[in-house]
Amino acid sequence: MSQDNILTWPLGTVDFTQGCIVMGILNVTPDSFSDGGRYAETEIAVKHGLQMIADGAAIIDIGPESTRPGAEPVSVDTQIRRAIPVIESLAKQTSIPISIDTRDHDVAVAAVKAGASIINNVTGFADDRLCALAAETGSLAVVMHMQGTPGTMQKTPEYKDVVAEVLGFLTERGKKLESFGVPSDRIIIDPGIGFGKTFAHNLQLLNSLERFIASGYRLLAGTSRKRFIGQITGKETPADRAFGTAAAVAISAMKGADIVRVHDVPEMVDVVKVTNAIIRK
Repeated sequence: MSQDNILTWPLGTVDFTQGCIVMGILNVTPDSFSDGGRYAETEIAVKHGLQMIADGAAIIDIGPESTRPGAEPVSVDTQIRRAIPVIESLAKQTSIPISIDTRDHDVAVAAVKAGASIINNVTGFADDRLCALAAETGSLAVVMHMQGTPGTMQKTPEYKDVVAEVLGFLTERGKKLESFGVPSDRIIIDPGIGFGKTFAHNLQLLNSLERFIASGYRLLAGTSRKRFIGQITGKETPADRAFGTAAAVAISAMKGADIVRVHDVPEMVDVVKVTNAIIRK
């Protein structure tokens, strides 16, 4: 682990003392790559969020806009309509931190007002307003790397040295957030597995997570049900990739990831519990 303790910030608390923790994915969209449409209704989404918490998720990450390969942008109004009622309801029923997965400043503002305490940004906080928002509200900032946009990222991803370039980007963006007043312990970096990377790039990044941890920032690894797992296992349907995901989650935790972002919460909670127990002996 990059930092092994209980992290407390103005809007929440996360306990890392046992090792890696699980972030549960709650997509409130009709078109996400794995579970699009299943949780598009507020009542169903809230119920699923509460179930993930009961199953051991330490954070719930709410996504009102699909960022799958080829996805088109979704309007701010639509994202707010999808996400805010879910955040408001969950915030009233749990103290578990809620994350908003959005590219848009106005959506992040509305989400924090509704009870979110983490801003998860796939553009790596390119928008200075998001940096200022994280600083002003005391939110945690998840900084992800993506080459291109969701609409273009998988067309021709190229790097001379994928690990060095992704790490350099994330370190630079982390320093940018610090310059806005976000403390380093509230910055979490995510190499963006599957976001503008080839099959080989994804494996290289996962095999080099120690280099990201050495940056001093906390590390999030998001491998759940992704295409590269299907390429390895032959499972074409994302929902059939749970066992492959479990292997990637275990590797991520073994290498020191602080957070794993997953769809299959009860199964992956067991994976990280066992992994945490092994590496702490």
